[in-house]
Amino acid sequence: MLQAALAAGTADRRSVFELFARRLPEGRRYGVVAGVGRALDAIEAFSFDDEVLAHLAEHDVVDRATLDWLAGFRFTGDVWGYPEGEVYFPQSPLMVVESSFAEAVLLETVLLSILNHDSAIASAASRMTMAAGDRPCIEMGSRRTHEQAAVAAARAAYVAGFTTTSNLAAGHRYGIPTAGTSAHSFTLLHDTERDAFTAQVDSLGRGTTLLVDTYDVAEAVRTAVEVAGTDLGAVRLDSGDLGVLAHEVRAQLDGLGATKTRIIVTSDLDEHAIAALAAAPVDGYGVGTSLVTGSGHPTCGFVYKLVSREGADGAMVSVAKASTSKASVGGRKYALRRRNREGCAEAEVIGIGTPPEDDGDDRALLVPLVREGRVVGREPLAVARERHERVRAELPVKARQLSRGEPVIPTQLIGG
Repeated sequence: MLQAALAAGTADRRSVFELFARRLPEGRRYGVVAGVGRALDAIEAFSFDDEVLAHLAEHDVVDRATLDWLAGFRFTGDVWGYPEGEVYFPQSPLMVVESSFAEAVLLETVLLSILNHDSAIASAASRMTMAAGDRPCIEMGSRRTHEQAAVAAARAAYVAGFTTTSNLAAGHRYGIPTAGTSAHSFTLLHDTERDAFTAQVDSLGRGTTLLVDTYDVAEAVRTAVEVAGTDLGAVRLDSGDLGVLAHEVRAQLDGLGATKTRIIVTSDLDEHAIAALAAAPVDGYGVGTSLVTGSGHPTCGFVYKLVSREGADGAMVSVAKASTSKASVGGRKYALRRRNREGCAEAEVIGIGTPPEDDGDDRALLVPLVREGRVVGREPLAVARERHERVRAELPVKARQLSRGEPVIPTQLIGG
């Protein structure tokens, strides 16, 4: 597309692209925006070095004129978007990119790749942390996804309320608190379970978490308290009927005097399993596979479409697809969250061509992210995390329902 547009003389036409979802994943009531910070890093770093250009030339991917253009490429346009941690709905303009066609079209794959993945993880994580309530969730999915996706998943989960990650690379790169436990292999390495527990406590202290379901749970709990004393930090359950076991282990720990020892549960948890354990004496959840696969929805279905471009006379012209079941809405979009006087969200209001009118209780959603190629919207991850907690609390009570349903608030398109 770039090569043909350069040859046709249309590559420099001013263009507006928008990244959005036509619909939420089936049954979901809201989505969560994540990956914005990573997308800004990608835009800032996006360039074509000599090695890449040589590869494109060697394989005859593009012609010499296009190679010369790519050699000097840096994004110089503007980007607006929903800030990280915000919630979104069908047609929400999560990112609005304005630049030449040539510059904007090159960003399509990288922006969709980052936001589709990270937002899917954050959307699942939000449902899990909502189901968990005040109990912490630990991200433990690194062994169930691509090694680089694992780091991004830990970041997205943290935005949506997970307290820690077992991925040390994510801790190093993004400052996310890290935590973890030993595996069954550590117990199996030793001649006895007591030897394994003793080695772990001697090395890591009494506050460590001991895995107690390698053999017999009741015997392991008894041994754990004998080795670590009543100051043992936690025990982990990774198999069986977690609800029943948690009650049994809590009673046993209390009977042994370890009343402050916490119970952490793992084993293929998702938001529904977490909700089912609400009445059990569980102190925290370790979540892996379901989290890093979006709990059944590993992508958000985001698309990136041209909605306005410069015409031959220099004026901006709205453009849109008319494809069956994939039609788009032309014209630049503006968005606000309509709220009632109590601050509860009532609608996602999208203005086409002009911003919708704020009735006094509403909240504008688009913020500047990039101005003339310079990133202006970068923020600490803690800010995105706090934002998500705040904006999720604005949603109607039915957003807490894990059953399948329609978006918790409607999307209203105005103007155009």
